[in-house]
Amino acid sequence: MTRTFVSGILAAAAIALLSTTAHAEPEVVSGPAAEPDCFAPWTAETKFFKFPKKDGPYRIALANGYIANTWRIQMIQTAKAYAAQPDVAAKLKEFKVVSTGEDVPAQISAINNFIDSGYDAIVVNAQNPTAFGPVIKRAKEAGVVLVAFDNILDTEDAINVNVDQKGLGVLWANWLAKHLPEGGKILEVRGVAGTSVDTDRHNGIHETFAATGKKWDVVEVLGKWDDPTAQKATADAIAVHKKFDGITAQGGDTGVVQAMIDAGHPFVPFGGETENGFRKFCAKHAGEGLKCSSAGTGPAQVAVAIKTAIAALEGQVVPQSIKLPLAIVEDPNFKEGQDFYPDQSDNFFVGNAFPTCGINFTAQEIMGQTKENQ
Repeated sequence: MTRTFVSGILAAAAIALLSTTAHAEPEVVSGPAAEPDCFAPWTAETKFFKFPKKDGPYRIALANGYIANTWRIQMIQTAKAYAAQPDVAAKLKEFKVVSTGEDVPAQISAINNFIDSGYDAIVVNAQNPTAFGPVIKRAKEAGVVLVAFDNILDTEDAINVNVDQKGLGVLWANWLAKHLPEGGKILEVRGVAGTSVDTDRHNGIHETFAATGKKWDVVEVLGKWDDPTAQKATADAIAVHKKFDGITAQGGDTGVVQAMIDAGHPFVPFGGETENGFRKFCAKHAGEGLKCSSAGTGPAQVAVAIKTAIAALEGQVVPQSIKLPLAIVEDPNFKEGQDFYPDQSDNFFVGNAFPTCGINFTAQEIMGQTKENQ
């Protein structure tokens, strides 16, 4: 074999590799998205992607991190329920679910394994927004569609699906400022440390308080979005500080209110999440001072992330960053059978639907699934 012939083969291989890599990357195109009511861009400056169309059915994986709270468990159940719906199941060859806990390297390793195994798309609830750079690059080069939701990724090389988490903190802080116009002592029950959701909500709360010009004494505890953890953290805070003028909690709110009741703490204005039990308490005790703003986004945002991944694989136009609506209800508008359900579990998250995306679930659909890896 001559040197010229070998050089030609190597050159052809290099060109083929470059072509494959280029083909794997999405094209940046003009909007709107294929389903503009569902795939709403985050801002007017958000880019729109068009991935190379792949023939289905598809292999899609969910790489979750933290699992030890109700929201995450319901999210896993919702993902499985969505993948089992006939119209969705027809487009899936395989749907894999793995939860790796709070270990960031373990979650990155799981994503790498999915890339190596040839999955078409990976949906991720990231434990850390900035630690995934190399695996994001690998997914892009391999032509794997990467969609982050809830705790998103700090990159424009993946698709992000989320609500305005900072805006949620702003909403809760404004609710407390409305009811405490002169400021006061606030208990802030935070989520899982290091996640983008916890950081963004926390920043929204504190920036809003600072903008009022009033004096706010904020006591922070970690509740990990979990009822038992938040209940204990609240009980300990009440034991030490005795009295709070208002409370804001990112999750585990049913446990927070129960801690107040157990300690005999007066009911106070509260900005919190959308757990069914929390909303039951808000409706029952509003006349005693538990004036609530209940807002958030249900675990069904995972279904929007899966829907986005499928649309991208089908070659549809999707925004790089998708903004989901908040589910909000505030005192005195808590309605039984609409905003809370007495016959459902306390830790069931209400508002777990996105009608503009055609995504809705019955409690039976969700609770019929497990939280386990599959």
